[in-house]
Amino acid sequence: MAPVGTLYGVGHQRQTSTIKAVAAVAGLELSLPEVKMGETNKSPEFLAKFPQGKIPAFEDAEGFKLTEGLAIANYIASLAPESGLLGKTKKETAEIEQWTHFAESELQLSSDFSFYLTAGYLPGYSKDVSDRVFPRQYKSLESVEEHVASREYLVGGRLTIADIVLAASLKSAFKITLGSAERAKYPKTIAFFDKVRSHPKITEAFGEIEFSEEPLQFKGSA
Repeated sequence: MAPVGTLYGVGHQRQTSTIKAVAAVAGLELSLPEVKMGETNKSPEFLAKFPQGKIPAFEDAEGFKLTEGLAIANYIASLAPESGLLGKTKKETAEIEQWTHFAESELQLSSDFSFYLTAGYLPGYSKDVSDRVFPRQYKSLESVEEHVASREYLVGGRLTIADIVLAASLKSAFKITLGSAERAKYPKTIAFFDKVRSHPKITEAFGEIEFSEEPLQFKGSA
């Protein structure tokens, strides 16, 4: 099978892992050239195709181009409608979009913001702001915990792109905001992650999972 397109991404990047997992589950191949962040995406050749210089980026044989990880993942999934990754009914599709946006705007945003705060990249913010970010994510995780307590997957009783996107966001949280004590509070969510990640094609795409013993600590201004 010929690749459906070229994905410019780096292995450690959450969005790249998500796209690779979606393609693998859908039974589609991607061309994966070597990419060096800060070099490849700043080259004249790359910027001629993708002026914003963002990674991941996708281009197919016809010259169709996309950036933004979720947009690329959705497009790849749409190339294999029989996979059911985007749902089998309009209502399922809407629910899947609900969960992917939830993962991006609640879980992942909190992890990203927490990382920048704890790493001291946002020195203008106070510890009080940092302390408010973690509880917001924990509240979101309570919703996930309740939802997956009575079902194997988020939507339709089968694996969809929503599960992959949420699992990728959980993977990020495990090394930033969710230490061992925090993870212990969400056993159903952890079991859900393990189930999704155990899919052979997702395991390969996600790679090694890093678990922190404690959440990252604030290093910004007092």
